[in-house]
This record gives sequence, structure tokens and C-alpha cells, in this order.
Amino acid sequence: MTSNLLGLTVLGSATPYPSVNNPCSGYLVSSGDTRVWVDAGTGTLAQLQRYVRLDELDAIWISHLHADHSADLLTAYYGALYADVQLAAPIPLYGPPGVADRLAHFLTNTSTRSPVESAFAVDELHDGHQVSVGTLTLTSRAVAHGIPAFALRVEAAGRSLVYSGDTAPCPSLTRLAEGCDVLLCEAENAQAPSEEEQVHHTPEDTGDTAAGAGAGRLIVTHVGRFLTPQQAVARSSTRFEGPIDYAAPGTTFSVG
Repeated sequence: MTSNLLGLTVLGSATPYPSVNNPCSGYLVSSGDTRVWVDAGTGTLAQLQRYVRLDELDAIWISHLHADHSADLLTAYYGALYADVQLAAPIPLYGPPGVADRLAHFLTNTSTRSPVESAFAVDELHDGHQVSVGTLTLTSRAVAHGIPAFALRVEAAGRSLVYSGDTAPCPSLTRLAEGCDVLLCEAENAQAPSEEEQVHHTPEDTGDTAAGAGAGRLIVTHVGRFLTPQQAVARSSTRFEGPIDYAAPGTTFSVG
């Protein structure tokens, strides 16, 4: 029997390249029979198949086009069109502006453009983009990552999950996460840059964002190579008093 609870399964959370036991960023968000692949970082397609086939997905949502969040779209394309997957229709793909051309540029090997749109029904994100996918409502907001990048709020049956994608602390993320049951937030930076533009959270920033939004629970993800998950959680806890977890690969969380 399929659960109607809003669920989050961590396919991977490593950055900027996969670890031996941890792919890059990718998550499966589900409620009832609805399943959405959120970010497709390196190695996540393999883990996705533990739970769902490509032709069983209701949609794919991509926060931004850095490879550690999107590279497995390339192999998903081959799986969707040239292997044992039988698509009834192209998979809805919600991603940043230019995602289809970026994929086609890499995948095209002759003078004929690769048929990206035969695998993916592309809908480009913009600030405030909202769509219903099965039992889920997906709302996207632009965030501060130095390139077009988005955070996501997923709502179902009165429950809410917000995913930061990659971003510096910014008001749009805090507003999007206001009152959410769970905030899945990155903690890439061990320290904020002193001279360069900030494009990621520190663990303290992660705690501040969760506290500012009034989130019910914080899940720390995308922990950088100069931090351990334990350090990231401990440092986040100095700014957020609610429950905090680490997005360990293979973990499934119930939202709400």
C-alpha cells in the first residue's frame, strides 16, 4: 500500500564530487503515487532506481546547472530513449533557463541536434514558478548562487518541505521556507568568504535560515569537503533550537 505521507529520500548529498558511498545532490520526494526526482547530481540515477524507474517518475526538478546537481540528466536521457525504459510520454523536467540547450550541446555528436525533448518535457523555472504534479504542489523561488538557481517548496496534504538548492543566505529562501515542516538546507562553506561573493551557506547560516523561517525541523545537506557532517550539525545547532538531522545517503524522512 502506498503511503500518502510526504516523504524525502536522500539519494546523495556530496559536493562537489561523489564520495565512495555518497553520490552528489539528489533526492526523491514522494506522496502517495507521486514521485519527483529533485536534483540529479552525479551518481544519483543509480540510487534512484532502488526506489523507482525512470518511466515511473512524475517529474524531475533541477535547482541549477552545476554538474553536482544535474549531471545525471545526461545518462537519464540515454536510459529514457535508448534502453529498457518505456516512456508513455517525455518526463516533465522543471529546470533553470537554458537547460534543454545545455543538455543538447553535450549530447549532440553530429550535425543533427539530439532530441532532448523526446526524453524530457522541459518547463523553464522562473521566480515564483508553481506547478501541481500529482498530489504535490511545487513552488520555486530564485536564490543567490551567482548563476540562475532556485529553491523549492513542496506541499502535500498540509505538509511542507523546502529545499535550498545551492545559495547564500537570502530573503527569498527565508520567505519560501516560512513555517515549513522541514527545511533541507545546504552547508557547503566552512567559513564565509571574506572577499568573494558568498554563494553558499555556512552551518551557522543554515541554522539562521531555519530559525528565521520558523522551520519545524532542519536537515543539513551538501556539507563541504572541509567540514564533517557532525561539525555541520553541531554548528547549525548553535543558531537553531529545533531538531536537526544530517542528509545521510539512503535515509528516508517523513515530513510533518
